[in-house]
Amino acid sequence: MRLYESVFIARQDISTGQVDALCEEFTGIITEGGGKIHKQEYWGLKTLAYRIKKNRKGHYILFNIEADAATMAEYDRKLGLNEDVIRVLTVSIDEVDEDPSIMMQAKSDRPSRDDNTAAPEAAAEPKE
Repeated sequence: MRLYESVFIARQDISTGQVDALCEEFTGIITEGGGKIHKQEYWGLKTLAYRIKKNRKGHYILFNIEADAATMAEYDRKLGLNEDVIRVLTVSIDEVDEDPSIMMQAKSDRPSRDDNTAAPEAAAEPKE
């Protein structure tokens, strides 16, 4: 079985209870197909960069999934048929990161963009 990371955006006008029901539906599809959900995160109602199907906001949900290709095909098919889902991105990954994603961390806990640890070789060179 392969590992996948899937993020989908649900419509802005559904409640968080309906989002939970949507997550349960998709979790059921994965588990019925013999797959496993390693991590599930609800990122909240966020403003979209541009309108998608007349929506300016959307509920963001992340799944880390371990499943075979047939189960993922059924999962993608059901996501595409569901009217509450407005956008989906599913990618194959090498390993599951058990830590909370960057979106779930508080802004003060996130790594800084100005941090020199991102380019250690540039920081090690002396300036003339």
